[in-house]
Amino acid sequence: MDRGSKPIVSVQNLTKRFGNFTAVDDISFSVHAKEIFALLGPNGAGKTTTIKMLITLLGPTTGDGKISEFNFVKQPADVRRVIGYVPQSISVDGTLTAYENLMLMAQLYDIPRKERAGRIKEILSFLNLEDYAKVLVRKFSGGMIRKLEIGQAMIHHPKVLFLDEPTSGLDPIARQNVWKHLRELRDQFGTTIIFTTHQMDEAEDMCNRVAIMNNGKISAIGSVQELKEKTKNKNASLDDVFIFFTGSQLEQTGNFREIRRTRQIEKRLG
Repeated sequence: MDRGSKPIVSVQNLTKRFGNFTAVDDISFSVHAKEIFALLGPNGAGKTTTIKMLITLLGPTTGDGKISEFNFVKQPADVRRVIGYVPQSISVDGTLTAYENLMLMAQLYDIPRKERAGRIKEILSFLNLEDYAKVLVRKFSGGMIRKLEIGQAMIHHPKVLFLDEPTSGLDPIARQNVWKHLRELRDQFGTTIIFTTHQMDEAEDMCNRVAIMNNGKISAIGSVQELKEKTKNKNASLDDVFIFFTGSQLEQTGNFREIRRTRQIEKRLG
């Protein structure tokens, strides 16, 4: 990570309103190449809405920004070519094999026909899924599904990979395995990784920097150590940091619909 270089992602005064409800409220931040950066906060904080605007699935009410050299409001098609996205919900087809899922994505990303087989082999090897290339994905474990989804999102060698709650519903071993491959992706390919989470330990272990979101706003941004130091508590945990900057506890937020959706996703992932 080169913090002295020009940001690969920059966001200025981004706002998204749905009627009278403001989901994202005038936020600005930047992310540098090869960073692992998290939007941290409870369900309903605005994390997923922010990601959806950056990946061009939602248009902002006001504000804009760039990913690589492209404006994500004015040049959405160009942005999509330089990013990958792993949503929280299942994004693979269980009736297809791992190889077929990857081939479908290679075709959708217009990877030249002569390069497709090589790219797929590269991804399967990188994710240790070579022995499962011809296995139907519906037989995969939750951790294997997540790895394949990451493979789909990186098959076109994106500069920035976005992940929404990437380890939701996974057991601790599967979570560690997914993050092992994400770190390797950053180290081997120079990919910048931006993800959302409400899991404090994940953010603390994996990130170069975090942005704490609450009620649509960014309450604080920096490295975990920098944010801990601002609390003036030498023994502060990231939970303490969250409470310090937002005045609330993470576990007490989220409504019934959001909790039900999360549990449904966890059940599907096994």
